[in-house]
Amino acid sequence: MKRKLLSAVLSAAMILSLAGCGNKAAESTESSAGTEGTQQAPAEEKDGAGDAEKPAEGEDTGAEDASQEEPLTCTLTVWSPSEDQDPEYGQWLNTMCDQFAQLHPNWDITFNYGVCTESETKKLIPQDIDAAADVFIFSSTGMENLCQANCLAELGGKYLDTVRAEYPSVLVDCLTYEDGGVYGVPMTTNTYFMYYDKSVFSQEDITSLDAMLEKGKVAVPLTDGFYMASFYLAAGCDFFGPEGKDRGAGITLDSPESLAMTNYLVDLVGNDNLVVASPADAIAMMREGAVNAYFCGTWQAAQTQEVLGENFGVAPLPSVTIEGSEVQLRPFSSAKAIGVKSTTANPQVAIELAMYLGGYDSQKAHYEMRGYVPCYNKLVAEEEIQKDEVVAVDAYTIDNIAVPRTSFTEMAYFWTPAESFGTELRDGVITHENAQEKLTAFQASANTSGVE
Repeated sequence: MKRKLLSAVLSAAMILSLAGCGNKAAESTESSAGTEGTQQAPAEEKDGAGDAEKPAEGEDTGAEDASQEEPLTCTLTVWSPSEDQDPEYGQWLNTMCDQFAQLHPNWDITFNYGVCTESETKKLIPQDIDAAADVFIFSSTGMENLCQANCLAELGGKYLDTVRAEYPSVLVDCLTYEDGGVYGVPMTTNTYFMYYDKSVFSQEDITSLDAMLEKGKVAVPLTDGFYMASFYLAAGCDFFGPEGKDRGAGITLDSPESLAMTNYLVDLVGNDNLVVASPADAIAMMREGAVNAYFCGTWQAAQTQEVLGENFGVAPLPSVTIEGSEVQLRPFSSAKAIGVKSTTANPQVAIELAMYLGGYDSQKAHYEMRGYVPCYNKLVAEEEIQKDEVVAVDAYTIDNIAVPRTSFTEMAYFWTPAESFGTELRDGVITHENAQEKLTAFQASANTSGVE
C-alpha cells in the first residue's frame, strides 16, 4: 500500500497518510472553538463527564504542552452518527470538541459537524475524499474499503505507542491492516456474550451450555454467521490464517475438529431447550418467559435489564462438550474507531482530536451519556466501571476469548453460506450422515463470491 508523509511538520511523532476519501455529509452545523457555538450529540449528560480543565488520572492529553503549541486558525469537519450530536443525548461529540478546544488555547478551531454512521463511512468517504470529514467514526470491519481507496491516515510515533499501550490488543489488531499499519483510535467494542436469568441458572451452570440446557431454554442465533461462527472458532477454524491477516489462507472450516463440532450442533438443535432465534426475537421470548438465556452484545443490555430486573445476569459465552472435552465458545470482535482523513489540511489538529475523542475523558463521557462501553484500559479497570456487569463481561471477553474479525472484503463471502448452513442445521437437513459433505460444501461456498 502506498504511503506518503502527512506533513513534515509532524515529524516522526505524527502519522502516515494513505491518500484520499470522501463523502456527502448531511445535517452540517458549525461551532467555533472558544464559544458556546451550535452543537449536537448524545444522551443524558451526567456530572463528571470529562473535565477540560482537569484531565483524568493516567491520561496523556497533551495539555501540558498546549502552551507551547504554535498559534493557528483552522476549520475541522467532524462526522459521527446523529445520536452523538443530539441534544437529547447530551451532545457528546460537540461537548468533547469544545473541551478539546479549551485544552488547546493557541488553536482557534471552528468545528463543522456532519452526520454519518459508522457503516456509511466505508461507502461515502471513498466517493469524494475532498468532501469528507477530517475526523470521523468508522467500523474496523469497513477499514479495507477505506484503506484501498487511500482514505485513512496511518498512526505513527507517539500516537501509535499510545494506542498500543492503552487499548486491548484485540482491538488494535482489528485496526491493523495487512500492511502492518494501524489506522484508527479504538472507541468502543463490538462483540457478544450471554444474558441469562439468575433465577434459572447458577454461577456454575452458566459456564457450560450443556449444563444450562438441562435447566432452561437458551436461544442461540445459529442462522446468523456472526454468532454461529463462535462454535467454529472454538473448534480452531481460521478466518484468513491464525492472525486473520493472511488473505490467501481464506476461511478454513473443514477439519476433524470442525466435523466434531458440526456433529455436536446436529445433536444440539434436537434438544428441546435449544431455541434458534435472533437476539431481537430472543428478548421478546424472554419477556414472555419462553427463553431464559440468549447470546447478544451490549446493544440489548438495557432492555434485558428491564425484562429480568433483579434476576438480570450477564456472562461470557459458555463452553460446550465435544467428544468428552470442554471447548470455550469464542465470539468475533471488531472495533468502532476514530479515523483521520489522509488528505486533511490540518493533520496535527486532526490527529490530536482523534486521540482525544478516543481517550479517557471522551470514553468516560460517552459511557455516562449514552452507555457506550469503554475500551480505554485505565478507564475499564476502574472500580466504579467494573461494578457494571456488562462492561466487566465485555472487557473479559475482549481480553480473553474474542477473535479479531478481519476487515478483508472477502469476509463478505462467509455470511450467506453461514446463514444457509445454520438454517439447514436448524431444520434437520444436516445430519450425522451428511455432515462431512455439508461442511466441505460450506467451506467452498465461504471462500467464493458466488459470481465467479
